[in-house]
Amino acid sequence: MLIELHIKNLALIKKADIYFKEGLSVLSGETGAGKSILIDSINLALGAKANKDIIRIGENEGFVELIFTLDEKRKEKLKELDISFEDNLLILTRKISSTRSVCRINDETVTLAKLRQITDTLIDIHGQHEHQSLLSAGNNLSLLDSFCPNEIMELKNNLSKDYGELKRINQRIQEGIDERLRKREIDILDFEISEIKNADIKMNEEEELEQIFKKGKNISKINDVLSELLEELENESIGSNIREISDIATLDDELDFVVSNLNTIEDLISETIHYTNKYLDGLEYNEKEYNRVIERLDIIRHIKSKYSNDYNKIKELLKEKEKRLEFLKDYEGEVVILKESASKLQESILMKCSKISDMRKNIAITLTERIKEELEDLNFLGVEFEIKFTKKDKISRDGYDAVEFLISTNPGQPLKPLQMVASGGELSRIMLALKTVFANNDDIQTLIFDEIDTGISGKTAVKVGEKLRNISKGHQVLCISHLPQIAVMADQNLFISKSTDGKSTQTNIDLLDKNGKIKEIARLIGGSNLTEGVLKTAREMIQEADSRR
Repeated sequence: MLIELHIKNLALIKKADIYFKEGLSVLSGETGAGKSILIDSINLALGAKANKDIIRIGENEGFVELIFTLDEKRKEKLKELDISFEDNLLILTRKISSTRSVCRINDETVTLAKLRQITDTLIDIHGQHEHQSLLSAGNNLSLLDSFCPNEIMELKNNLSKDYGELKRINQRIQEGIDERLRKREIDILDFEISEIKNADIKMNEEEELEQIFKKGKNISKINDVLSELLEELENESIGSNIREISDIATLDDELDFVVSNLNTIEDLISETIHYTNKYLDGLEYNEKEYNRVIERLDIIRHIKSKYSNDYNKIKELLKEKEKRLEFLKDYEGEVVILKESASKLQESILMKCSKISDMRKNIAITLTERIKEELEDLNFLGVEFEIKFTKKDKISRDGYDAVEFLISTNPGQPLKPLQMVASGGELSRIMLALKTVFANNDDIQTLIFDEIDTGISGKTAVKVGEKLRNISKGHQVLCISHLPQIAVMADQNLFISKSTDGKSTQTNIDLLDKNGKIKEIARLIGGSNLTEGVLKTAREMIQEADSRR
């Protein structure tokens, strides 16, 4: 959800800090006050093309910042993109100068392409063609599927598994087609398998051999040190000391502890002398064994450097190579089996695709009627809407259907794709109708509607306001409007005005309190002349709207 918008030195805005709430926020104001710059600024932060002319006159650079709270899906997306975040916040900034444009996500400089990877799932802006997920033909299929019963999701999961298995089989078939390369790979595998098997490395063998190698390499040093130790121990006798201490211990029982320890020391020295003598008697340099250890270590280290440092991975790799060699040597027989499996999978996939397509076409009939009802409710009289199916050249994990939403807003006009609808206001209302139908099925958190009230009034305006409020129960909705029927529905009203000191002009954005909202609704009803009658009407409209919450 968008919680903050900060703008500096863009168009007429010198500085603006806007804080958004959940629910429906309506931005209104006088014509030319700068409402469109808010949309342009948000678009810039989301990755739209930057035009240096948008920088405020007299300034060197412009700046916009958006701050969002993150849900789990957006957090996972940031992790995939290797972008760090703290306190569940996402901060997008865009700085524009006459020579360059810099984008940042959480203070990390990113490319426009990387920026758009995350922003495409944050906001839909309706009124211009940027960031409108429903206008993407690629999204039409998933939206349609979201209205299908759970059975279609189960079928799609099974189709995806079959598709993945078929792809794996086809890759395997292709692996050995070139006869020359196949024979070369067989020779390499034969050599590598023999090399690993002949090495016959044992678990922890290298560590044990290294100990033997170190001993052999340092045998002279071991002998000299131990011999010197023996000489010292044998020349050192504490027997007389023990006897003397034992004599005086009879005079004081507290010395028994000293006597006991001295006896223990004498025993330890004796045992040490015995063990060291025995060790030295068995210590000898075997050159043949020493060379064997060196040769064996060279073999082990060669195998590990070539294949893996991990003993278990070498064993696994050997099995894989043996399996691969078996496949290549019996390639023709293997391919026959694989092709049979591929043929059965292809039949299964086509059958599933057909079932999925039939289910989609059935649900499309109901969905088309619902969308038409919503469009007619928004004063699109004589509107035609169609969900067009075509068969793709290649099957994918979603089946073979390509789906496109077509519309004709005037009788006699041909049906065209949604993205070809020209009018900004008309497009906004179409998007509102679609969002009303798909409100619980899309994944965009924040929706912005611009120009949505173009060419409407009266009951249609009331309907638009009601639909915006309904959508705002599950989404954050921002709407730029000049109609009181829409403004009264807002949970938050923002007023956009323009002021001048005679030298420069700037746009201001103010959060309205209860009285401010009444005055703004009155202004939208009757213009700048705020009579008591107009103010009374404004209060009544707000009360009536609040009663329908």
